[in-house]
Amino acid sequence: MAGLLNEELSGIFQRLGLNMIDGGMVSISSVKITPDLFDARVYLSLFQVKDVQATMKKIEDRSREIKKELVSRVKHQLRSMPQLTFYVDDTLDYVYKMEEVFKKINPPTDNRPPTTE
Repeated sequence: MAGLLNEELSGIFQRLGLNMIDGGMVSISSVKITPDLFDARVYLSLFQVKDVQATMKKIEDRSREIKKELVSRVKHQLRSMPQLTFYVDDTLDYVYKMEEVFKKINPPTDNRPPTTE
């Protein structure tokens, strides 16, 4: 179910022009659905977006249009449409921060063999 919503939302974002906002790229990294199928959390990956809050506001402002398009695409697969909630996926930022911490703890060494001069 989540895979279907992810795929359809990606197409909707491209069609509505929401995949490129203010020179940055927006993509859907994952969709998580609650077990009762009432809520769907849509995680967005933002690349080179200058103002994250403004971008999220633009997406929230068009959420009714997004949901309407999604309903028309999946109406034969779902009995009811879950409520969509958009979140920023910050896993790449977390990975980058962790790599920086590991570099501070264990700085990279030069693995070349010593030269004799």
